[in-house]
Amino acid sequence: MKQESLFSSQPENTPLASRVRPQVLDQFVGQQHLLGSGKILREIIENDQVSSMIFWGPPGVGKTTLAEIIARKTQSSFLSFSAVDSSISKIKKIMKQAELDREIGQRTMVFVDEIHRFNKAQQDAFLPYVERGSIILIGATTENPSFEINSALLSRCKVFVLKALKQADIVQLLKNALTNPAGYGKQAIKIGEDEIQAIANFADGDARMALNTLEMAILNAEPVDQTTTITMANLSQLITKKFVLYDKNGEEHYNIISALHKSMRNSDTDAAIYWLSRILEGGEDPLYIARRLVRFASEDVGLADTNALNVAINVFQACQFLGMPECDIHLVEAVTYLSLAPKSNAIYKARLAAAKDVKQTANDPVPLQLRNAPTKLMKDLGYGKDYELAHYAKDKLTTMKTMPPSVEGHEYYLPTSEGRESRFKDRLAQIKAWHEQHG
Repeated sequence: MKQESLFSSQPENTPLASRVRPQVLDQFVGQQHLLGSGKILREIIENDQVSSMIFWGPPGVGKTTLAEIIARKTQSSFLSFSAVDSSISKIKKIMKQAELDREIGQRTMVFVDEIHRFNKAQQDAFLPYVERGSIILIGATTENPSFEINSALLSRCKVFVLKALKQADIVQLLKNALTNPAGYGKQAIKIGEDEIQAIANFADGDARMALNTLEMAILNAEPVDQTTTITMANLSQLITKKFVLYDKNGEEHYNIISALHKSMRNSDTDAAIYWLSRILEGGEDPLYIARRLVRFASEDVGLADTNALNVAINVFQACQFLGMPECDIHLVEAVTYLSLAPKSNAIYKARLAAAKDVKQTANDPVPLQLRNAPTKLMKDLGYGKDYELAHYAKDKLTTMKTMPPSVEGHEYYLPTSEGRESRFKDRLAQIKAWHEQHG
């Protein structure tokens, strides 16, 4: 925990992103859905009605900056906590001091960056002080608060979702840094529009990354006649590889695998290949992806294409054999095949319907005619009596009952006419017609 001075000057060796950090709302760039004229968060701040809140959004969108601006606007003491050095005893000690300050009219704003990294006990330590209004808690997180923040604490905070900055927002921030006296406004910097756009594109909505890239480019360039010129050549080594936002253990993992599934289900091959590439570039285990494709082959393609499961299994085995990066092409092949395959979820729906009956109906005993009789006693009790072997029947069908009484007549598999499943639909219709004739 540290108490911040919101009004201290920034030394020259401070990173650019800190030197040009906005001080008031009018300097803040982006998040117009929250901070535009008449929008809820702006109204709350300007009317000094701030209560505890959570800022949820990707890195570099202004969560910390916004918290500091709120503290200035409301003239509150500003405390910043880190999960690394914030023991429960330390949190409670500071909270008690905040409670004493409140009694003499001094508000305390507590900013908890990466609040998702605080364990349950650490989060619980803030709870009574939030409830009593001793502090205004502002938590910042890149993870879904629903999963990472205690429900009791979350219920007492308003959640605001901050979005990745648009490229135009990043361009504006870069230009502000070049003219701001705290940035490079006092230096002769020559940089073209194409170079600024290239940095903004590379930053991918992250203001901190954009400003750090600009700073590195300027520091690495050689001034000529006291003018520093930034060219594409200067930038080439700084913007060669873009960071892929993907957390194998977080929400983005589930979001992107969901996007892959739904793109394949919608037969959108290009989208499916794109989402697959996002997953692979994020470092996902190829066997995890292959297992999802095996599931998809039966759940969403089913008997509409009886080869789909073979393709998925073959690709799974190829991934086991080769590993990354060589098996990426095999995964693309499977994703493409499954996207283009005719779709049927009849098998999936059959399983759900049967499972529902199993849970909601009586556990009828297996009919005697379907039971084996490996012992004389079992045979004497009627096990296997009246069993009809279909192979001996003319049409390979019999009138023997195979369903228990409580679910007799229930239908689970309702085939579609998609792809090869039309053959199964025709065959099922023939079987039903035979039973109607011989019933």
